[in-house]
Amino acid sequence: MFAEVIVDVAAKQTDKTFEYKIPSELKNVAVGSRVVVPFGRRKVQGFVVDIHAEANYQGELKELSLVLDDQIPLIPELVKLSEVLARKLFTYRISILQAMLPSMLKAGYKKNIVPLTDSARALPIFNGKVIDAATVRSNADILLINKLLATKAAKIDYVVKNKASHKKDVIYSISNSKKDYLEILANLRTNAFKQKILLNDIIENYESYPKRQQELANLGIKSDVLRNAVNNNWLQKQEVDVYRDPTAADMIHASKVVQLNAEQQAALDQINQQIVRKNAKTFLLEGITGSGKTEVYLHAIAECLKNNKSALMLVPEIALTPQMVNQVKSRFGKDVAVLHSALSEGEKYDEWCRIRNQETHVVVGARSAIFAPLTNIGLIIIDEEHEASYKQDNTPRYHARDVAILRSEYNHCPLVLGSATPSLYSRARAQKGVYQLLRLNNRANNKELPKVQIIDLKKAMFAGTQFDISVDMLNVIKKTIAKKEQVILLLNRRGFSNFMLCRECGYVLQCPNCDISLNYHKDINQMKCHYCGYEINKPYVCPKCHSKHIIFLGSGTQKIQEELINMIPNVRILRMDIDTTRKKGSYQKILSAFGQGQADILLGTQMIAKGLDFPNVTLVCVVNADIGLAVSNYNASEKTFDLLTQVAGRAGRADKEGLVLIQTYNPDHYAIKLASVQDYEQFYQSEMRYRYIGNYPPFYFTTLVSIVSHNEPLAAKQAFLVKRLLTKKLSQATIVLGPTPSAIGKINNQYFYQILVKYKKEPYLAETLSYIQNYAQDIAKNDINVYIDQEPENIM
Repeated sequence: MFAEVIVDVAAKQTDKTFEYKIPSELKNVAVGSRVVVPFGRRKVQGFVVDIHAEANYQGELKELSLVLDDQIPLIPELVKLSEVLARKLFTYRISILQAMLPSMLKAGYKKNIVPLTDSARALPIFNGKVIDAATVRSNADILLINKLLATKAAKIDYVVKNKASHKKDVIYSISNSKKDYLEILANLRTNAFKQKILLNDIIENYESYPKRQQELANLGIKSDVLRNAVNNNWLQKQEVDVYRDPTAADMIHASKVVQLNAEQQAALDQINQQIVRKNAKTFLLEGITGSGKTEVYLHAIAECLKNNKSALMLVPEIALTPQMVNQVKSRFGKDVAVLHSALSEGEKYDEWCRIRNQETHVVVGARSAIFAPLTNIGLIIIDEEHEASYKQDNTPRYHARDVAILRSEYNHCPLVLGSATPSLYSRARAQKGVYQLLRLNNRANNKELPKVQIIDLKKAMFAGTQFDISVDMLNVIKKTIAKKEQVILLLNRRGFSNFMLCRECGYVLQCPNCDISLNYHKDINQMKCHYCGYEINKPYVCPKCHSKHIIFLGSGTQKIQEELINMIPNVRILRMDIDTTRKKGSYQKILSAFGQGQADILLGTQMIAKGLDFPNVTLVCVVNADIGLAVSNYNASEKTFDLLTQVAGRAGRADKEGLVLIQTYNPDHYAIKLASVQDYEQFYQSEMRYRYIGNYPPFYFTTLVSIVSHNEPLAAKQAFLVKRLLTKKLSQATIVLGPTPSAIGKINNQYFYQILVKYKKEPYLAETLSYIQNYAQDIAKNDINVYIDQEPENIM
């Protein structure tokens, strides 16, 4: 038998299959296996993508060296999908295959120096053993090894390290009858107190064994007592693999099935019909905030399980709150696996193993969970489908929605895209009949949407010494807190201040690595770059003219928190942004505290705008609605409308009426006005007109080509060469814009130039982009990288 293998080397020369002979002793090789293969003078990891009985190559073939896993990591569906995506995304297939697996299944490589002669083995550096090249430090040793390699007295051996490992636990099982233990206890010496505790537990809980070591430790039984018990043949000790459970500490109780209203039931009936019929139909579930979309999802998943199918549900990382996870787990229990970035590497690997071993049939996760190794899928759901986070912004640049459509077609199952503010792309496809539109026009509890008031900051009086919170907003916040109700306050900018300005010379403190000013973070008294991570201590004099007259301008969540504490006595505030949620479990801790009424105000960035449902929140305040509008992106209005509509939906979700206050300097902007009345249909019509005029999606497809280098003139020169290539090969109807520097021209000491291709139908695009991809490999050695992004979310 012979295997076609994709090797773990991302280059155009290796972006193809290599044929290997399967040795007779390797019995467990299959499509999807992760293997070690000889490749040139080294050994590398690879993935088997095909197996056949006859060799295609006529010469002598090398053999597979090793199969790395007992369980085949890639299901056949994902192997086929990798080929399709590599072609669509103009990326190397190995990059797709690696993205499909947890990081613990990505091989590490070790370079060993192996002595080949007796005299080499006798050298002190070897002492008869193989040495790791990474441990060689001194120049003398390096020169010696180079000499040995040159004279063939030593060789380099590349070793593939398998990082995959399970958590181990120790269990103790009984090895005697209960009668025997009674006899042992009766003959035990009187002062053997710990042994008596163990024997009494065995006798009283005989049926509960085997028990974990930690369970016995909780009874006060120490390891020396257990060691003696094993030596005396009272117990048998065994080491077993156990799964790390990311929700083990959560108190999750089974929930009752909710009775759906007529709108929800009508939508569910349409979805369930396609589950039963096994049709790859795409639904767009458009429902206002609080309309009960999640309950429709849960009922559809239940129907899926009833038909012996599995279900995959994606939620944007920002909305993947403990509330959402607990909601699904409370309905389906241990049948749910969770995959997202807040898990440790071990937890991700164990959840992945549960899925791969078919021990779970429901997966809830963020973007990368679209590659979960689920088989027999009966339903795929993408909640908040408009979210930009479903598009990966580095290689491989896939959109989870596009992958979901491919998996839906492969599994002959429906795909549900849900949102209160669908992306214009999805809504346009529903209007054309490509997707089926399902609507939920009313809140599930029949309550009215919260009232929205726009505060014009051009006319407002400001509270305190800063120009952030108006007097009107402050008064309403105070009244809400006085009624023992809670407030959610949004400012989509973290830190304390945006930049430092010298009032004498006008100097603004910039990041040395990026074309962006440093943000002031008061809690750590440092200036930080939000792009490359550079940070320095807060200056007290101007670095340029040494004046002490420096000020910190602009506002972030830290400054708003400080202002509110100064203006509202005894106010309790929880802040949620990237800075406060870095530690594992901090996200859940903050939300749990707020849900238990331990704070009056939840202040945060956009991560508080989605997925939260707190009955006591009656007021939502938006400090500055204009932040998103200032972004130089064609979809800035759409993102602003989405964010305002979503955060407004957090108010008045239970019995109490809700109120939303939006502060803005642009009260007549259509995105803000229409978000205030949650009129998605009117916004859709208005925004589509602007997109049509500007030749932007969904009227045009787009491809962004980025040219990146540490040398700006070199980046600019190559960008113009790529532009010339595009205009030469593409048809005249296709629009090629640029090259221009990115809005932030330098990030982490790399200069970015961009070319935007806009087209309706371009027969030569695939061929041209493939040529550019190969060209990029050739010029990469000159410190130039070229990236191709199909349908980019951000064009800046």
